[in-house]
Amino acid sequence: MTAKPLTLREISLFFFPLLLNVQMMSVSHSIINAGLARDTDFVTALAAFAVAMALHGLLASASYQNHTITIAMVRGRRSLRGTVIFVILVASLVSLLLATVAFTPVGDFVLGRLLGVSGDIAYHAKAVLGILVFLPFLTGFRGFFQGLVMQARQTALVSLATIVRVIALLGFLILGRRWFSGAELGAFALLACIVIETALMGAFAWRCRIHHEGGADERGALEVLRFAFPLAYASCLQQSVPLLINAIISRLPDGALALASFGVIRGFIFLLAGPMRNLLQAYQTMVKNDADYRVLVRFFRWVGSALAIVTILIAFPLSGPVLGALMGLDAATRAYIALPLAACALYCYLYGAVSLLRGWFTNEDRTTELGRSVIYKVLFLGLCWGAFLLLPIPVPGVAVAVFLLMAAEVCEAWYLHHRRRRLRRAARAVLPAPLPETRLRRTMD
Repeated sequence: MTAKPLTLREISLFFFPLLLNVQMMSVSHSIINAGLARDTDFVTALAAFAVAMALHGLLASASYQNHTITIAMVRGRRSLRGTVIFVILVASLVSLLLATVAFTPVGDFVLGRLLGVSGDIAYHAKAVLGILVFLPFLTGFRGFFQGLVMQARQTALVSLATIVRVIALLGFLILGRRWFSGAELGAFALLACIVIETALMGAFAWRCRIHHEGGADERGALEVLRFAFPLAYASCLQQSVPLLINAIISRLPDGALALASFGVIRGFIFLLAGPMRNLLQAYQTMVKNDADYRVLVRFFRWVGSALAIVTILIAFPLSGPVLGALMGLDAATRAYIALPLAACALYCYLYGAVSLLRGWFTNEDRTTELGRSVIYKVLFLGLCWGAFLLLPIPVPGVAVAVFLLMAAEVCEAWYLHHRRRRLRRAARAVLPAPLPETRLRRTMD
């Protein structure tokens, strides 16, 4: 029986709810910042919450691929148990690290010596991490449930749960003022609304569950762990990329302005290029043959072009209303970041291409290659750091930051593309050679 060909409509119904999900997650963090900005000591509250979330994001990123792992691995009860074991192991490790920073002198060293944060900001940042100690279990199982729902191609339910989370967040920011203030209020509201989101995703996953037949080739716990851990550490290393870029540009003559401007640009990248990461899950769930892959690539080109155009519009024609009125940037700063922001239109394509390649390697059970590609990306940035120290270049710091961001993505894309070609060539080499036409006829006779 011939499989039904994949269509652009099917991909759109899967992809665009996930795009909305990314936007809603971004909005939820902005809502918390808006709530903290109304605190009496709002500077300390915002700074402490930002530092704590940066640390949490670095440590907890090991579980950011749980939905990808679930889509790839769960094929029956045995693999389901193995995936749950992985989720619990990673969540336990991350919670232990968060507790170490929050409740021991290690936190003072990390915040004071490594991040240069002290006083009230460090005190409240540790308090935030203390409240969020068990958050990795919630986000870990949320990703697991999202993977099960994505398997069933019901991605609209993922966005629905995130919308409910945002609404709940508003309520918890008001309710939490009875017991908390400052950065701790933001931590309480975040934890509480993710409890709601995770519970809702669990109910959706139960409703949408697919009854896999399992089989002799189904993966056990050890095989799931072998598949999943390269994705986990690759996700952690990905989070170090912006930190490395910040460390490089902070040492340039216009370091302060470059850091602030790169922060603004990263916000737009998260909104506009971030959704392209969902191409990985689209590949996993929908691509069954080369024809499906070609349809997904066509979809990627259309969406990438649209997001690139929006990026250019924000950088130039819409600079006044978006960067000026909405973001509050003055004319000099808007001019400073205009060209680097416009260049990020290319990043939409690069990030999408890398996501498609990651989808191929994930489907081929070659996740060690994904971990290796991120290691090479980080090493590349380390080499760039040394080069800029030895040979300072008289260009704006924000331009250096955007160049490094895109060059690192090109590095990963080149490596994955090169490895994919070699692996496909090797796979074709081991296949039996087809019979020549004359021999084939003689054999049939």
